[in-house]
Amino acid sequence: MPSRTIAGDDQPEVFRKTERILQFGTGRFLRAFADCFIDEAVTAGHYDGRIVMVASTPSGRVELLKNQNNRYTLWTRGYAENKPVDDFRTVTAVSRVLAASEDWGKVLALARSADLKVILSNTTEIGLSLQKGDELAFPQSYPGRLCALLFARAEFFDYAYSNGVVILPCELIDNNGDLLRSLIIEQARRWKLGTRFQDWVQRANLICNTLVDRIVPGLPGKAELDAAFEHLGYPDELLTVCEPYRIWAIQGDETLRSRLGFAEGADEIVIAPDISPYRIRKIRLLNGAHTLSVPVGLLAGCQTVLDNMNHPGVSTFIESLLRHEIGPVLPVDPDTVNPYIDEVLQRWRNPYMYHRLIDITLQSTTKLRHRVVPTLLDHYARYPDGPTPERIAFGFAAWLRFMRGTSQASGIVQGELKGQLYPIYDDHAARFLKWWPTDTQMIPNFVEDVLSSDDLWGMRLSDLPGFANTVKNYLQTILRHGIESALNGTEAE
Repeated sequence: MPSRTIAGDDQPEVFRKTERILQFGTGRFLRAFADCFIDEAVTAGHYDGRIVMVASTPSGRVELLKNQNNRYTLWTRGYAENKPVDDFRTVTAVSRVLAASEDWGKVLALARSADLKVILSNTTEIGLSLQKGDELAFPQSYPGRLCALLFARAEFFDYAYSNGVVILPCELIDNNGDLLRSLIIEQARRWKLGTRFQDWVQRANLICNTLVDRIVPGLPGKAELDAAFEHLGYPDELLTVCEPYRIWAIQGDETLRSRLGFAEGADEIVIAPDISPYRIRKIRLLNGAHTLSVPVGLLAGCQTVLDNMNHPGVSTFIESLLRHEIGPVLPVDPDTVNPYIDEVLQRWRNPYMYHRLIDITLQSTTKLRHRVVPTLLDHYARYPDGPTPERIAFGFAAWLRFMRGTSQASGIVQGELKGQLYPIYDDHAARFLKWWPTDTQMIPNFVEDVLSSDDLWGMRLSDLPGFANTVKNYLQTILRHGIESALNGTEAE
């Protein structure tokens, strides 16, 4: 697509802003979230920086962004304060986009710039991990790349504390900043970069725990898309759709707001010394319920989140899960729980959000560990003598059925539902392809093995009283009688 077709050419002052932000990730979430906040701050005159994006993995977005002069359109649809929102915005805050695999030298050059102030990332939960054998010259993991980048910066500025940066991981993991810091330090030890560097990482740089919240679904159907392009007057291969709701909670004191720059005037950027209540509500209620309910919806024939909310059995399951099992055990102010649940349900009923369920299944095994297992443990801590969390167990059973691969094509494991193949985008998919028993009599042993796997859950979920048996019973009901019959069983609980 010719770059001249994208709006924004009438804002030449934007393109003269200094590159102050390095962003690992070019996906639609960061484009609709962090980049939107930054673009609004630049447009309002509150901030004078631009973003350099780094594509961590090959995706084709590098060329798409370059073809559009690093600009794209953000389409916000839904309701805010009970009023409809249907707005377009051309985001022009991106200066360049680099590919980590091809442009690593340019990334390191930016690391040596005194103008660099902030580093952002969204590499999904699986991205916050080290790779065995990673090399300092060409690291492959995100923590490894960040460690190499910070080492180049520390060496260039002779370890001056004044040249540290603010690092904002946007991955949905508890205490993501603390985790990322520990991974950088561990990688530094493996590479023998010395205690001086480790000290500089921890003292000069502010690596913040964060919580991000905005639904960024896929694109609408062709008719709506064509109408949108006609309204805009140009096509956009990177058109990004999002809901109006958003919140970015960052752990720190109020001096951090001015240090970031782009947070000035943004009420939805919350800076607080403790963001755990925001994180727990969002990750456990919105994300955790998504992770548990998406396979239920897929088995019931639903394609989108809105389909889930319009399906009587699935929507009843979701609301019961939220109100009766997740909400009551959250370690937050109980008065804040039901209002947040109400908000979540309203957001999921947004008629403009074409949020495909299959997209939400990405790395569902890892998501269960981070988003659901903590709630499961809180439930058993609160109710050691029962009852068993039936709906959480049902979600696990539906997930196990979803993970039942039947074939593998081009390295991607595929499952089958009602004669239709679907992709299983999960790092554990090949393992489950071999793991799933061909003899249904072995289902109880299979469930026991999965729930006993320390490497999946960090503990033996099979040791939780009644949980494994409940998952087994629901999985067998799903296999024998179908999801609708199984759902009726949960409603009777």
